[in-house]
This record gives sequence, structure tokens and C-alpha cells, in this order.
Amino acid sequence: MQLQDCSKDTVFEQDQFSLLLSCFCHQQFQQKMQFDSIKTCSKRTVKWKGKDLFDLVCRTLGLRETWFFGLQYTIKDTVAWLKMDKKVLDHDVPTEEPVTFHFLAKFYPENAEEELVQEITQHLFFLQVKKQILDEKIYCPPEASVLLASYAVQAKYGDYDPNVHKRGFLAQEELLPKRVINLYQMTPEMWEERITAWYAEHRGRARDEAEMEYLKIAQDLEMYGVNYFAIRNKKGTELLLGVDALGLHIYDPDNRLTPKISFPWNEIRNISYSDKEFTIKPLDKKIDVFKFNSSKLRVNKLILQLCIGNHDLFMRRRKADSLEVQQMKAQAREEKARKQMERQRLAREKKMREEAERTRDELERRLMQLKEEATMANEALMRSEETADLLAEKAQITEEEAKLLAQKAAEAEQEMQRIKATAIRTEEEKRLMEQKVLEAEMLALKMAEESERRAKEADQLKQDLQEARESERRAKQKLLEITSKSSYTSMNSSTTALPTDLPSFNLINESLSFDFKDTDMKRLSMEIEKEKVEYMEKSKHLQEQLNELKTEIEALKLKERETALDILHNENASRGNSKHNTIKKPKASSSLLICS
Repeated sequence: MQLQDCSKDTVFEQDQFSLLLSCFCHQQFQQKMQFDSIKTCSKRTVKWKGKDLFDLVCRTLGLRETWFFGLQYTIKDTVAWLKMDKKVLDHDVPTEEPVTFHFLAKFYPENAEEELVQEITQHLFFLQVKKQILDEKIYCPPEASVLLASYAVQAKYGDYDPNVHKRGFLAQEELLPKRVINLYQMTPEMWEERITAWYAEHRGRARDEAEMEYLKIAQDLEMYGVNYFAIRNKKGTELLLGVDALGLHIYDPDNRLTPKISFPWNEIRNISYSDKEFTIKPLDKKIDVFKFNSSKLRVNKLILQLCIGNHDLFMRRRKADSLEVQQMKAQAREEKARKQMERQRLAREKKMREEAERTRDELERRLMQLKEEATMANEALMRSEETADLLAEKAQITEEEAKLLAQKAAEAEQEMQRIKATAIRTEEEKRLMEQKVLEAEMLALKMAEESERRAKEADQLKQDLQEARESERRAKQKLLEITSKSSYTSMNSSTTALPTDLPSFNLINESLSFDFKDTDMKRLSMEIEKEKVEYMEKSKHLQEQLNELKTEIEALKLKERETALDILHNENASRGNSKHNTIKKPKASSSLLICS
């Protein structure tokens, strides 16, 4: 995945000391930086504090919502965060060079859509949460994994285009947790088909909108934003402590989805630790103090650090926004409105372009049809002319044959008269003469019949010739009509031809212009209200789609491969439990039981 403005190395010097920052690691899909000592020097001469290094990274990214993030490093298999008011090399950082810091979200918002203002902040949270889901640090049910994958594809590829996004275009993408893939008897092509089906429904969403939809779904997952720590109560029972934006939660080690008991931040009076013992004092004095032990002192420090930060943000959310946040939100609203109007303008231009292209295609199709009709008319005309020529030639031949037969009949008649005039007196000659006369009469009769038949055939041919010439005349007339239509269509197509630069839209006296006035803002406000109503309907439709997909792939599930979290999630779903209604507030009896 390509990340913005994060592949450059930034080098700076102070007190003969250089720090190399690499803001992101493209191959690992996570925010990353390197801290490298180029020149050796003593700790006394190094004045850089954690805040200096952190501010440099934030300035490089253009990040203003800095309160969510921190610089993380690992020491002795334990995660730690760089303190802002402490010198960098005064931290217990590894001695190996280079030292690696991870620029990550340290605290999570309760509602991503309301709290995350900057687009870069949303993008960083999207990358981090996406990686945690794929690495299975956050449990995500299969049907929700497919939906989240479709939003990740929308954020990366933009709108779905079947001509571009053909089968196999997601083959190299990592979109689903391996647990989900192994749980079903489904090929990569089957997964891609289901992801693409939802991806196609996200048409029109910009990258930031797709990433925000991803976060809005992910924030309702049970393990979202929770930091887990292994603890023991007074009796040595192993438990898990979860710290998140809503409060502190106690879990069974085998069930990270549903807390046994929760302490919301507004119901906690005090949190403290002494060595490895950690104490939580509820606001309600009827509830016993909860004490537990952690494995290391460093872990207690980290827990307290996360508690203080989350509690401060919890209280901050319930107060009026600071002037800086108000300015950021105002700028974000203006930018969002500007982008919305720009997207609408581009959508209108795209629609007009598509309509113009459709009109052009229709005219081209009609022109081709007229050309085909003209070609067929020409061919019919040529065939009619050839037929007329053949019929005329045949009629001429028949007429000549009729004349020849008539001439032969006349000669036979003359011969018969001559024979009668020169009749032989003898009976034999007379008989022979009569026979010849009879034969001559028969021949003359036949010749007369043949002559009459030929005359009729000649008349028929003349009639056919007249019909052929009439057909020729009609074909010429049709060709003339088609030719006139073609010229008229050509004139129309020339007047409706596509402009070379559609986005300009300079019509008569520049009557069409795009001025962002109050009417646009009012229209935008109405559209935003309309979108809210549509979002509620879409949420219901989304839940129906998730249930439909779950039912569809249920038959392909391999029950023996279900993990403990899968079973727990299914039990919670069958009871109708979610992340927000499974938080159990402490009671005196239950608190006492867990503390003991």
C-alpha cells in the first residue's frame, strides 16, 4: 500500500548528534521510524527530549491531533513509550544500533467519526487497526472481516470498474485474517467474489470516506483499542486487565471478549501502585478496593501511564472543545464541504460526459445503420439494373425468333400454294402431293403455334422489363431518400459533436458557471441531512447483508477449526450481546469475589 509523504529520510543534527527518521515501513504496513546514532557522544551532550523527536515526526506528517499518538519501543520483551519530558537517551532503550521506534496510536477514540478530525489522523488509525485485525490482535468475525476487506479495497482502488478490476485482481492482497480463511472450505476465488460483491456497492466513496466506514465498523469489535496485561489477585488467580477509552476491565484469561467486571473512568476515584501491587479505588465507597499484582514494575508504570492518558481524554471528550480543536473542526468541515461540492461537480461533469458519449455512440450507430441501408439499396439497385438488362436482351432475342418463325411460316404457305398449282396428275403423285400438302399444312400449323407462343413470351418479357424498370426507379428513389437522411444526420452530428474540453462548459454568454454561494451550502446541508437518513437505512441493510453472508458461508465452515474466540463470539451473538452492552459495572459482592 502506498503511503503519503512517508518514504523520505529526515536527518537533523544537534550537539554533534544525528537522528535518522524513517516515517513508515511500506513492506510492513505500519508506521515506523528509526533512531540511529551516527556519531558517538556522551549522554551529557545530548539535549534532545522525547517531545523534540515526537514533534519532528508530527511536523513531517502534518499531524495536529498529536494526543492520540506516541513513540513505542521494546525493552526486554516489554512494550514502553517514549516520555515527552525526558531525554531520549535517558530512557532505558536498547543499546543495539539502530534503535527502532514505532510511531503508533497510543490512545483510541470512543467515536472515530466525531473525534478524528484530520484526514491524516484517520488514515494512520485505519492502517494500524487494519494491521491489528489481519495480525489477529483484534478478533473480527468472518462476515465482518469480508465487509472490512471490501472497504479496504475501496480505499485503495477507488470505484469498482468491471473492465479494470477483473477476476484475480485481489490475488496478491492480504485482506482477511488467516483464521477466517482456514475456518471455511473456500478457495481464494470464492473469497474474492464475495469481497468484490460488496466492493461494488461502495461506488462513489472517496478514500477518506471508505477508511472512516472501516473504522466505524472496527470500533464496535470487542478487542478494539484494548491493552491487555496479565495480573494476579490476592489469591494468585490469573486474570487479565484491559485498559481502553471507556475504563478498566477485568477478564478471564480464556475470554478476552467479555469482561467479568468493568470500572468506567467516571466511577474510579483513585488509581495507584506500590512496587508490583496496583490499586483501583472505586468512587462508590460500598464497593471494595480492587488490588492486583503484575509481573514487573515496568508493567505497572505502563498501566498507570495508559490509565492517566485515557482518563484525561475521557474527561476531555465531555467538555467543550478547545479553541484549537474548534478551529481544526471548522477547517475540516470547510474542507469536507469543498470536497463534497467538488465531488458533486465532478459527478455532474462525468454524467454529462457519459451522456454526450452515449449520444455520440447512438449517432455513430445510426450513421452505421444508414450506411448499411445505403449499401444494401445500392446492391439492390445494381441487381435490378442487371435483371432489367438481362430481360431486355432476352426480349430482343425472343422478338427476333418470333420474326424468324413468322418468315418461315410465310415461306411454308408459299410452298404449299406452289405445290397446289403444280399438282401431278397421277394418283400416286396426287397422293404423294396430298401427303406433302398435309405435312406442309401440319408444319405451317406448328410454325404458327410456335410463332404465337414466341409472341406471347415476347409480350411477357416486355411486361417483366417494365416491372424491372419500375423496381429500378423505386430503388433509385429510396437511395435518394437515404442519401438525404445521411446528409441531415451528418449535419446534426456535427452540431452535437463532443467538445474537446468538457469540464470548461462555457455555453452561451457563459451562462453555466459553478459559483460556491450560500445556495450551494444550503443544498449541501440538505444533502447531508438526507445522507443521515440514508445512513440509518443503510445500517439496517448492512446488518441484513452480514447475516445473509454468515448464513451463506455457514455451510462451508469447518467446526473443528473454530478457535476459543470464535466460540465465545458466537455465544455472545446468540445472546444478543455486543461490545457496549456486555460491560458489567462492579457490585459489592462480585468485586469482593474477584479481589479475593
